[in-house]
Amino acid sequence: MVSIHDCAGIEALRHRLRLDPDMLRRWRNAFFKQHRDADEAFRELPPLQRAELAAAVTCHHLELLERHDSQLDGASKLLFRTARGHRIETVILRIASGRTAVCVSSQAGCAARCGFCATGHMGFAQDLTAAEILDQVALANRILRPEGRSIRNVVFMGMGEPLHNEEAVYQSVGILQSPRYFDLAPGRILVSTVGIPDAMVRCAERLPRARVALSLHSARQEQRERLIPLARRYPLAQLRAAAAAVAAQQQRPLMIEYLLLDGVNDTTEDLAALADFLHGLPAHVNLIPYNPIADAPHLHPTPSARRREFAASLSALGFRVTVRYSLGADIAAACGQLVHSR
Repeated sequence: MVSIHDCAGIEALRHRLRLDPDMLRRWRNAFFKQHRDADEAFRELPPLQRAELAAAVTCHHLELLERHDSQLDGASKLLFRTARGHRIETVILRIASGRTAVCVSSQAGCAARCGFCATGHMGFAQDLTAAEILDQVALANRILRPEGRSIRNVVFMGMGEPLHNEEAVYQSVGILQSPRYFDLAPGRILVSTVGIPDAMVRCAERLPRARVALSLHSARQEQRERLIPLARRYPLAQLRAAAAAVAAQQQRPLMIEYLLLDGVNDTTEDLAALADFLHGLPAHVNLIPYNPIADAPHLHPTPSARRREFAASLSALGFRVTVRYSLGADIAAACGQLVHSR
């Protein structure tokens, strides 16, 4: 079987079936841009070729098991099963401004084992294929179609460390950007990493128009190692050099994600260290509230007044900063809360 996301494979099928290129375009547009289900999309083709193509093409690579809708905001959490039997979670974010985003997973589980993240505590199960990453977007669009919405932004901030699964991420971003497929503006795709310097630079080179975000969370080496075990391999000086290289390659400010933890990384000392890390770096800091998880009862969110104070202090020093608000906390769909065992 050929995946619907396999451009070369689909083109080979088109030649073998003597399918008119315009027919193929209409079929692909029905699936990827009009967000019709597979059966509807196939009806764009002549009956004989429709049957042959349908028998040769796999349109979906995930099975939707559950859907949970927030009663507080515009989040929906989707639980999928992969062909290998692992479960992953994807989050649709209906933002108050009218924009709709999807937070996709790149792995089932995660080997980074960040102490504040539920996915990290579940361990690593499998890398997702590009088709499995893309199917999260396609199925999210299918759910949104009756609402008159479609995905405008894709963020690789779900389960897994995207730069531990580089090739699948690069392939999927290429198809998300392709006019033949999802046709998303490159700047509306964001790849978030906890910080793998060489891979960050490769990502900026391979995806020069997509956005890269660094989950920093502390600019003090010892504290960062306690929060992110992977940081033991990558000193802050090395990470800072990679961040500068990414910003220069992409010619735009680098997104810096900073999760505020009460008494852990929100002190005056932390603020000074962060300002020192950011000095001279084109960056935009996102301050993120911590969403508590059962596996880390010792961690607590920074109170909102302190978050505002921390943001104001950074702004006063001349840095661009935004205080973010999480969606989906009531369905365990907020940042750091995604987890599911096999």
